[in-house]
Amino acid sequence: MTDGIRLDLHVHSGFSPDGRIDLGRIVEALGLAGIHGFALTDHNTIEGHARLATLAREYPSYRFVPGEEVSTAQGHLLVYGAREPAPIHRPLAETLDWVRARAAVAVLAHPFRWAHGAGRRLAETAPVAGIETTNGHTAAVANARAELVAARRRLAATGGSDAHDLADVGRAFTEFSAEATSVDDLLACLARGRTRSGGSSPTFGQRIRLGVRTGLLRAARGFRPI
Repeated sequence: MTDGIRLDLHVHSGFSPDGRIDLGRIVEALGLAGIHGFALTDHNTIEGHARLATLAREYPSYRFVPGEEVSTAQGHLLVYGAREPAPIHRPLAETLDWVRARAAVAVLAHPFRWAHGAGRRLAETAPVAGIETTNGHTAAVANARAELVAARRRLAATGGSDAHDLADVGRAFTEFSAEATSVDDLLACLARGRTRSGGSSPTFGQRIRLGVRTGLLRAARGFRPI
């Protein structure tokens, strides 16, 4: 795939319990990172979708995908294109049934991450459209394992920064055909496995920083899981 468009498909805003990015400022970061749009994937909420629609009208040259990172009983799931929030803490299979019933698209988030990943068995078998193979907050080894599974299963390979801070936006991305000009086009590419991921995993120092930040946020919310 050449001359494609690059979207960061995993971005959190202040609507997430562990996010603090103002949605309007994400657009500023896109140009600096060479990214043409992003998916808003706040944890277990679509509250930011109305603001995302406003951004789409204000910046017609960018692409904005409504999404959600859903906490299932077997790890986190990225859901794109749903118009209502998904039920949380349900079995993954049940959540996937919910996604299919709404003609949305499901992608396993960072499946080989020790925290919140679905794990190898489900990465190998879950009926999803894609697997996140480049996650900007996940170690390179775990990302490589996800990439191998996605390639073997011929699923969409996606990339997203998993940004909770503005500096991380665009660290990882998903590349689509330049012909994908609408959200429906982008969702169709995901559903057909016509994407590839790019970007970078965090360095050791960045992983330490992320670990400290995550620990502080967990303590602040009384160690309640997301």
